Amino acid sequence: MKLEFLYTPTRDLQASLALYRDELGWEEAWREGDSTVSLKVPGSDVQLMLDATDAETEGGFGPVFVLDDVQRFNAEHPQGLRVTSEPQEIPGGYLATFEDPSGNTIYVMDQSLDAAGSADD
Repeated sequence: MKLEFLYTPTRDLQASLALYRDELGWEEAWREGDSTVSLKVPGSDVQLMLDATDAETEGGFGPVFVLDDVQRFNAEHPQGLRVTSEPQEIPGGYLATFEDPSGNTIYVMDQSLDAAGSADD
């Protein structure tokens, strides 16, 4: 399990980019569509993933851990985690969402479909 991203939902992606990219000088790592931008955090391998969202979106700010198999992790999840979103397909793999005992959001994802192709293939 590796900490890969800090998921940061934002109601105003342009304002968030103005802060993190333009004022703080963080470099863009990648984009997905018009709603998600990942920025390199200086001095770290962890990236800040900005995601344009609205108040209806489940989950909030939290760490995104990459592991080998989200579906297996979900089936065997630690007792201290409450499942808030079952594994769902995302580009390249799967994502599931949990809460720790204090209600903090924890995301786990894999890239299991990158080499294997889509589940629909």
